[in-house]
Amino acid sequence: MTVPGFADELERYGVMSRRAVHSYLPAEGMSEYLRAPAAEYLGRSGKGLRPALCLATCEAFGGEADDALPSAAALELLHTAFLVHDDVEDDSELRRGEATLHQQYGRGLAVNAGDGLAVLALGALRDNEGPLGRRLAARIWSEFDFMARLTVDGQARELGWQRDGRIDLTPDDYLDLIMRKTCWYTTLLPLRVGALIGTGTGGGRSPDLDAMLRFGFFLGAAFQIRDDILNLTGSTALYGKEALGDLREGKRTLMVIHLLAAASARDRASVAGYLALEPAQRTGDIAARILAMMHDHGSVAFADEFARGIARSAALTFEEAFAGVPDSPARRFVRDLVPFMVDRDR
Repeated sequence: MTVPGFADELERYGVMSRRAVHSYLPAEGMSEYLRAPAAEYLGRSGKGLRPALCLATCEAFGGEADDALPSAAALELLHTAFLVHDDVEDDSELRRGEATLHQQYGRGLAVNAGDGLAVLALGALRDNEGPLGRRLAARIWSEFDFMARLTVDGQARELGWQRDGRIDLTPDDYLDLIMRKTCWYTTLLPLRVGALIGTGTGGGRSPDLDAMLRFGFFLGAAFQIRDDILNLTGSTALYGKEALGDLREGKRTLMVIHLLAAASARDRASVAGYLALEPAQRTGDIAARILAMMHDHGSVAFADEFARGIARSAALTFEEAFAGVPDSPARRFVRDLVPFMVDRDR
């Protein structure tokens, strides 16, 4: 259950980060063929979890949110660039309740807008040198560089599994994938960067980055599994993406992996046959039958309990990662992200 006041704090951080993000989109000197799609996409209202986590962690560790705004903006700009490219790669139709950029502007302009957003993120990171100093700014740059390498590697693995028709995967394979593809840029980077800036500018003791690694992994994994479940069972109006999109794209989610392991030989062959189809052949009716099989074999329930177990681990490791950090609204906000990750409906 979401903690009272959490949504207000999330919105407060969201307002700060959105203002910072839009400040990096120039009003002049940029072609409308680039500015229009980039501005349109940035104008859509997302959850803003990543920049909020960065800002709150900075405050919790003794810094000012303003000190982390360039990094939070860079994170959101890079996240948006990833989403634009991800939608093209998956040929998705909806994002945040509206048509994807390549549906609106064509693939070429959409890909270029994604590239442009990534370039703007580099400019935001450059702005760290003034307030943070060169040494800390370089450390933040290294954190972003490592995250970006892992994220694109994770995306390549997921696309490769689909291309190669992999049906021999285990939950451990899935967790390794989302550690790279999701956790580093959704939770680990915001936590680590926020803590480094908070202690670097506020004079507090250095954060335990190993404990932060454990907490960030569990928090990010809970987020991704819940996201996969919502893609199957959530309301399109709330979730903002097309229903059963992951199934129709052939993604190897935890539910698909469980179904392949739990199903009878006949049902397993049906699932394998479905995954071998070309994307255009995976119609909504066929995807709905696969979803019914998931419910029959307990795959959705399994994933939900798996996510809640990971969230329990996140709650425990939060106390390790934030040990010695004084109580504050920012510390409580990060703590309250744990139940939000598994109870959210969008």
